[in-house]
Amino acid sequence: MKPIATVVVTPNLPEPLIALESLAYNLRWAWDPDMVELFRRIDRDMWEKVYHNPVQLLGQVSQQRLQQLSEDLGFLAHLKRTTEALHAFLEGETWYRRTYNNTKNMQVAYFSAEFGLTESLPIYSGGLGVLAGDHLKSASTLGLPFIGIGLLYQHGYFNQYLTNDGWQQEDYRENDYYNMPVRLMQNDQGKDITISVMYPDGEATIRIWRVMVGRIPLFLLDTNLESNAPSLREITGQLYGGDGEMRIRQEILLGIGGIRALDALGLRPSVCHMNEGHSAFLGLERIHQVMVEDQTDFEHAREQTMAGNIFTTHTPVPAGHDVFPVSLMEKYFKPYAQNIGLSFPAFLELGQETLNTSDGFNMTALAFRLSSFRNGVSKLHGKVSRAMWQSLWPNVPQDEVPINHITNGVHIASHISSQMRSLQDNYLGPRRLEEPQDQSVWQHINDIPPKELWRVHERRRERLVAFARRRLREQLRRESASPVEIARADEVLNPSALTIGFARRFATYKRATLLFHDIDRLARLLNNEAFPVQVIFAGKAHPRDHAGKELIQAIYRLTQRENLHHRVVFIENYDMCVARYLVQGVDIWLNNPMRPMEASGTSGMKALANGALNLSVLDGWWAEAYQVDVGWAIGQGEEYADHAYQNQIEASAIYNILEKEAVPLFYERGVDNLPRGWIARMKNAMRLLCPIFNTHRMVMEYAEKFYLPAHERACALTAKKGIRAKMLSDWKRQIRQAWPQVRIINIASKSISRSQVGDIIEVQTRITLGYLTPQDVKVELYYGPLNASGNIQQGSVLPMQYEKIDHDGTQIYAGKLAFHASGRQGYTIRVHPSHPDQNTPFDLGLITWA
Repeated sequence: MKPIATVVVTPNLPEPLIALESLAYNLRWAWDPDMVELFRRIDRDMWEKVYHNPVQLLGQVSQQRLQQLSEDLGFLAHLKRTTEALHAFLEGETWYRRTYNNTKNMQVAYFSAEFGLTESLPIYSGGLGVLAGDHLKSASTLGLPFIGIGLLYQHGYFNQYLTNDGWQQEDYRENDYYNMPVRLMQNDQGKDITISVMYPDGEATIRIWRVMVGRIPLFLLDTNLESNAPSLREITGQLYGGDGEMRIRQEILLGIGGIRALDALGLRPSVCHMNEGHSAFLGLERIHQVMVEDQTDFEHAREQTMAGNIFTTHTPVPAGHDVFPVSLMEKYFKPYAQNIGLSFPAFLELGQETLNTSDGFNMTALAFRLSSFRNGVSKLHGKVSRAMWQSLWPNVPQDEVPINHITNGVHIASHISSQMRSLQDNYLGPRRLEEPQDQSVWQHINDIPPKELWRVHERRRERLVAFARRRLREQLRRESASPVEIARADEVLNPSALTIGFARRFATYKRATLLFHDIDRLARLLNNEAFPVQVIFAGKAHPRDHAGKELIQAIYRLTQRENLHHRVVFIENYDMCVARYLVQGVDIWLNNPMRPMEASGTSGMKALANGALNLSVLDGWWAEAYQVDVGWAIGQGEEYADHAYQNQIEASAIYNILEKEAVPLFYERGVDNLPRGWIARMKNAMRLLCPIFNTHRMVMEYAEKFYLPAHERACALTAKKGIRAKMLSDWKRQIRQAWPQVRIINIASKSISRSQVGDIIEVQTRITLGYLTPQDVKVELYYGPLNASGNIQQGSVLPMQYEKIDHDGTQIYAGKLAFHASGRQGYTIRVHPSHPDQNTPFDLGLITWA
């Protein structure tokens, strides 16, 4: 029944408690246990009932209770302390201000389809969103001039529950924005600030909501307005819901709508960071803005805007890259292409991975083409990405494809248990959360007495077991199980047993069932009465991923087997709350993807920060992190063509590590019942790896490698109405037209087939440049060891010096090289465009080889 009027009702806080509202609406509390404890004190049962949402808590707690708290001197002192702590945080000195105080007017806008900040704001699905949330949190602490842009989903991602047979079902619950830590953006007259985006079925009006993440505002777009047609209201219905057409509608909103929202708020960022290809349309809208404001053409505007665009790709899995059919692009973008001065075929070329238009419009290709800075999320993933996307830079050697890498991290303060935090505060001090990238702080991990570290770790394992039992009871009650079956839930798991955690998205390449490759061997390992082992699983499959759901069902059925029932548990509805219990309570974090399909992975980093040891394939971050005495590696980085054989080999490796190394180490106790060898490995892992695999280090790296250079480059190219950008654009146009005339005519060098290490080889070459000049190009010697096919691999580069122009108009260059290693070596010559305002030598992807 429709109401005749609507009223937004807010909590009625007594005067002494007014500060609770500002605390609730700033997600600084999400990584401050003292603030969380303040809200928990209001009503501990209600805090769990509202799923750790302080805004909803304040709206549902009774006025009588609020009045009691307003007279509770202990609570008021706690409120005063946390309010002052938030104020001190917001006003305090920051790394960015100390280090880059002279940088003027930089503002970074970070676009992501999902943000995982807290379980009480369910607009995330998994690792990508939690990483985005951690990025904002570290940017806030470091004091970067930063803005987040995303979508506010009415139903968010699904809640998972399993049938009696273990089949995943999805339940989409409605988010009540007015009881969440989000607020509508309004103008001085109190009216909602809105923007509009045109779709084929009409114009969508979009509201803008704001979440404060410490110092950082996150703006979220929402189409669920009564003034919009039902088809438009559904655009922000579900995260990753619907079909490909719904996906393109959401990505138009995120990219194009996101830029328009910032404009409506009076914000014009100098740098835009695309977290995955979902927001790549922002590159087009930035171009359109400049074209309209400067009355310039597409290429000139593109040069200005892409200078400040950064793109991070997150997956080597082809299905993880959005590709839209040409028919869909024509439906949604044919008028837009005309508005930016492009024919539709020319528009399609921006998103083509190859020259074959039937391949569709690839959002990752678009993001690469409209960005100046590009990266993968680990060293290995950078290498994989350069191979995967080499076609966008034809003729460029794979190791020189302009895709860098910045390895992911985690926001330690958000994922570490309060007990571990208190323990580390006592021995390491609070600096390790304010500056976790400082390695010197973590050296003090060795000062923690083994007994204290182990006591905290055991307490967290006990809490994890209690949580798992509670969740299992809830699941059985929902399934109308018998009282006997429900009572059995209190018997599963052992609070003192070696506990392995496996929790992540259930994609097939992550091989969730690998541990069950040899059931009998696993059962013997788990059921050893003297040295018991247990495994806790959690994770969701995408609603349309049938194979992923089958993996969940297979594990669920195995948990019902008599010889596994007490030792293997699957926890439903994996989210940030479940993840927190798992990473804070397990002894071993298991990760066994099919290398090199794991771009980075961050759950193991969260477990690491809590003292768990990683047992993982050398993929993603673990390929960089692994060293002796910090955890265990499954294999040595092999990649197999035969996946069945690979599963057999790597499952056997897991069993061997557990049977011969991990389990004995865990249960090897002295007279004090402490596993001192295990504790030493815990300390090694935290001391050596925590200062590296955290988002403070990651965000600082983004700032220094990408944000600041992008800002400076964007400022330089846009100054004086973009004169330098226009000159660069015109130069590129000239280069493209003239490049077919660039040829290497001949090479002159002393004919040798053998040489000694260090011998100088003099090389001269004659080149025709057409109507280009020597200032337009670089001529280089490219040399290195040859592989079995006779090709130079991982070549080195030496510039050749311009000597003169010959009588026939050809240009003569000379160079000297020396090989510094023995073996079969080779060299060649290449020419590529060169301009002082290019960001990389291969912006144009043009190279002429001898």
